Order: sequence, then C-alpha cells, then structure tokens
Amino acid sequence: MNKVTPRTLPGFMELLPQDQILFNNMYDRIRKVYERFGFLPIDTPTIELSEVLLAKAGGETEKQIYRFNKGDSDLSLRFDLTVPLARYVAEHYNDLIFPFKRYQMSKVFRGERPQKGRFREFYQCDIDVIGQEALDLMFDAEIPTVIYNVFQELNIGKFTIRINNRKILNGFFESLNLINEASDILRVIDKIDKIGSREVAQELLDFGIAEESVDKIMNFISINGNNDEIITSLKDLNIDNEQFNHGIDEINEVINGMRDFSVPEDYFKIDLTIARGLDYYTGTVYETILDEYPRLGSICSGGRYENLTAYYTDEKLPGIGISIGLTRLFSQLKEIELIENSKRSLTQVLVIPFDRKDMNYTLNIASSIRNAGINTDVYYQNKGMKQKMKYADRLDIPYVILVGENEILENKATLKNMLTGEQDLLSIEEIVERLTK
Repeated sequence: MNKVTPRTLPGFMELLPQDQILFNNMYDRIRKVYERFGFLPIDTPTIELSEVLLAKAGGETEKQIYRFNKGDSDLSLRFDLTVPLARYVAEHYNDLIFPFKRYQMSKVFRGERPQKGRFREFYQCDIDVIGQEALDLMFDAEIPTVIYNVFQELNIGKFTIRINNRKILNGFFESLNLINEASDILRVIDKIDKIGSREVAQELLDFGIAEESVDKIMNFISINGNNDEIITSLKDLNIDNEQFNHGIDEINEVINGMRDFSVPEDYFKIDLTIARGLDYYTGTVYETILDEYPRLGSICSGGRYENLTAYYTDEKLPGIGISIGLTRLFSQLKEIELIENSKRSLTQVLVIPFDRKDMNYTLNIASSIRNAGINTDVYYQNKGMKQKMKYADRLDIPYVILVGENEILENKATLKNMLTGEQDLLSIEEIVERLTK
C-alpha cells in the first residue's frame, strides 16, 4: 500500500487538544457575553447558492470565493457572515421580531494567499442588530459596550475602542468639494502611523489636492484631546454641512450612551482617522486596538449600515454590527504569548480500577460522579498502577479515584489529590461533596 504524507493545507488552522481547549474557552467566553446582551443564535449554511451569495460581491471579494458546481447547482462557500445574514433576514422576514439581535460564530472561507495571521478558513464571531425602517442610536452605544465586556472577559490586556462616524467624514469632504476623492484621500490618511504626517500631506499634494484643502485635511485629522474636547473642536470648525453636523450629534450621543452603560472613559476614544468600509458603513464605525500591541491591528471592528438586504428585498432594514476574527486573534495572541495553555485535559476525575474484574463497581462510581456534573473518565487498559497514574499525571487530571477489593468491601472509594498526594477513603456522596466545593 502506498502511503500518503499526512499534511494540512496552507491557511487552515488545526490545533492539538491543549490549544483547542484554550480556543474553545475563548469561543465560549465571547458567546456568553453576546447572550448576556440579548443576542440570539443563528447558524446559516456553509454553502450558499452562488447567485444569492454573490449578489453584491465583486472585485477582489469575488476572486477569493470558493465556487464549484454540483450537478446543475452553482454553489459557493460563504466568505463572511454578513451576506448570509442579509439573505436570512430577507427570507425569514415575517418570522422575525425586530429589532432583531443575532449572533453567529462560525467558519468562513476565503481563497486568498495564506500568510502570517491570515487564513483561508477561519472563525468569525459576529453580532448584528437589524431594525425595521429605523434603528435607535442607543444600539450604536450598546455595541461598543459589548466589545468592552468581551475583551474584559478575555483578559488579554488594556484595549481602546476607537470610534468615528462616516457622516462626519463625508460631510467634511463635501464641504471641501472632495467627496469624489474621499476614498483615495482616506487611503492615504490610513498610512499616517507608518509614514507620518509630512509624507501624508505630500502624497495628498501629489494626488492633486489643493494646498489649502490639504492644510484643512491635516488640521482635521490632527484634532486631539479627550472625547468632549474633540467634539468641541469639531463644532468650532463651523462647517456649514448638514451631514457633518448630524454626524457630530450622533457621535456625541453614542459617547454619552457608552458612559450611561458604565464603559470606562479610558477604554474608548473618538478617532477621526477611522474610515472603515468606504462603500458599506454609513454612520458609527469602530476599531478595537490592544494598547500594548498596536501592530496586531484591529481585533474587533464594525459599524452601522443603511440597508442590509437591498439585494434581496425592498424592505428597509438598517443595522449595526461588529465582528471578531477569532482564528486570527487566537494565533496572534499565541504568538506573542499573551495567552497560554493551562489544561491538557477537561477531565476532573479519572477512575482507576486495580483489576478489570472490579469494572462493574468502577463504572457505577463513574456514572454517579458524572451525574453530579463532574467531568469523569475511566482507565480501561490492563496495565500496572504506575502506568495508570502516569497517564493521569501527563493529562494534568487533578483527582483520581482508586477502586480495589477493600474499597468494594466497604462500598467506598479512595480519592487522591494528584497535586498534594493526599488521599482519603470516602463514600461516593463524600467524594461528590468534596469535588463540588
């Protein structure tokens, strides 16, 4: 028989059990926070009809989609969770209650060149709130509150939620008669952390922007201070543009809403350079950065959009949402050793019979302990006690229960603490009581 070399495709993450336990722990913590804020779970199919999935896609996105034919069906793997959400809401519109708050934490697929921190298959952890005709601005404050609670729960260090409003940006560029050039200008501005203000200004001049406008742009993105000071500075520009001033009012309301949600002031900041989704987001936008590791980029981002389902229905359904790329985040946090394995096993107790003839009593003990909600395993192999104990030790199982003739005669078992070496002959009820303290 010819042997095939076992190997994983580039861009696909596969973990050993220790790392998978850690990954699952992060996944569960995020899910619990989402549910704590009233978000409902959905799980859309991995495969969609290409006609449905690609209704809006184009350019680079369409090139990255895994697309194939099965019989007469033209099918594609989902490349994000937003387009399937749009299809889901349009299809189940009459069965949903609005505002519809949903979360989905699933794998998506993108056929791009794999590189460090970039995968072809990865988990996204999304929340969205979908409104009917309108969506209260209080949700714009609730979303970053969820972000704050998620990363507090994950305990991976100090972070800052950077907030902007696309109406401020669009209104500002309209006031300079540069709305058609806004996308290109914002792409240049996005380089400011890498090349500095002087080089950004020069690139804008080289792009053909008038010097007077470049000065106004540079002054605009240089506005700094605390959140209230930034809002005051924006108002002091006295820009006569309705969209600009509406954006200021909205961001002010969002900031005050976050304060009402008790998000500490040093965890969120207005940042006028945040542009996100030039053709998609229409209002509040977010990016979240780890303060001590800014090179990781945004670890959670999103914003408000005007009409999620425009390609599937005439109903006006505005929404707001964010996404955490969990696979990317996990790999980056592991690389910088900000998270580390703490468990080799999820088993709390290993029941070990001295002899296989004691298996009936052993299995009854294991069942009783499992019924008390304690993760329990049984050692079945007919090996020496030294090897049995070594197995428990290698998996970092904190307790073993030993079953022999004496234990059976007394209708008890010996509970051993693997860390301290302490052991006691106890009834099953006493064992359960000790393990559930």
